[in-house]
Amino acid sequence: MTPFRRLTITHAAMMGGDAAMLVALADSLFLSIDPSAARSRVLLFLVVSFAPFLVIAPLIGPVIDRAAGGRRTVIQLVAAARVGLAVLMAASLDSLRLFPLVFAALVLQKTYLVSKQALVPSVVRSEAQLVEANSKLGVISGITGFVAVIPAGLIQVSPIKGWGTLLYSGLLFTYALASATRLPPDVVAANPQQPLERVQLRSTGLQLAAVAMMMLRACVGFVFFLLAFWLRTKDAGTALFGLAVSLSAIGTMIGNTISPRVRSRVREELMLAASLGLSAAAGLLAAFLGGVGAGIMLAVVVNFAAAIGKLAFESIVQRDAPEANRGRAFAQFETRFQLCWALAGLIPVVIEIPGWAGFLVVGVVALLGMVNYLAGTRAVQLGRRPPSLPLPRPPLRRGAGRRGRARQSGSPRPHGGRPLPPPRPEGRRNNP
Repeated sequence: MTPFRRLTITHAAMMGGDAAMLVALADSLFLSIDPSAARSRVLLFLVVSFAPFLVIAPLIGPVIDRAAGGRRTVIQLVAAARVGLAVLMAASLDSLRLFPLVFAALVLQKTYLVSKQALVPSVVRSEAQLVEANSKLGVISGITGFVAVIPAGLIQVSPIKGWGTLLYSGLLFTYALASATRLPPDVVAANPQQPLERVQLRSTGLQLAAVAMMMLRACVGFVFFLLAFWLRTKDAGTALFGLAVSLSAIGTMIGNTISPRVRSRVREELMLAASLGLSAAAGLLAAFLGGVGAGIMLAVVVNFAAAIGKLAFESIVQRDAPEANRGRAFAQFETRFQLCWALAGLIPVVIEIPGWAGFLVVGVVALLGMVNYLAGTRAVQLGRRPPSLPLPRPPLRRGAGRRGRARQSGSPRPHGGRPLPPPRPEGRRNNP
């Protein structure tokens, strides 16, 4: 069995366990508690849970990447912890202890996604397969989520609903743990980050793309928590929120499915800009229409757009940072994206926002993100640094040789630590 096949099995089991957990929580205290009381608890545990993730992830990530099998060990520890949390949640469905357990599971889910992203480059045969592999993993997670929900739904209508579904979730995480033991014990990044790698990862074009992707992930997190509280003020709010989550998963799966075909016909920058534009149009339309249907439509669109934008961003990383370690780079960026998701989700938790107003926020933020990205990429094409992105570049040692003269698409080429001005057409010889 190939290493990528082993990773797909592990990923499928992890995503199936997450889907079953969400079904189990549908009739639990976590979703049935009064929204005003839940708001303060969700805020508290989001802050407490993600504060260590903010501080520790950048510090321990490089150490894990340099250790043989470091990311594999993290995935194994996360899977084992998810098994324990599933058992504890099954015994705490009607207790306030359920809240910290659920948010601990949320943090572990984000930790797994970062580690999985770092591991993907080591399980594919070539860099040409890297973006397609991430797309396949996205499709697999969507399909597995729906398949896993069917037994979970059947358990929910039985006498052992709730705790039985959580134990079923724990079994899926147990299978993920067993599968993770067969992942390759590769070193993600054996050497520290080199000056050329830092220069390429901080190039203007790549940083503009990263900001655009952060805004897309922020929209996804904002909409998730906005609907979580706003829909609960409606009749059958829990069922409506479950419908929104399910349809959003379909949107993500469709986005992952069609992204490789779109990429073969459209430039990556246009894909990112279109993803922001689509989210902006959906947000403004949802604000104009109002209502539950508009909110669910917005959730589907932003998840669909984020899936397309993610593949475009990964392609830009491959193209603009040829000297960068893929596993380390993807883990660093994925950490930022997950944190943007969480920080944006804090806003509707802290502030009670009407549905239409939240939809308008998404539309305006995505529109501003698209304008900023288009203006920035235009400035790069003209050889200017966008004023909205004053990011300094670390110096590059002289005498870097052939590696120091590597191509940097979308940004000036480094030479002795100083960016060169764009070449002038006149007087330039075209060498064969």
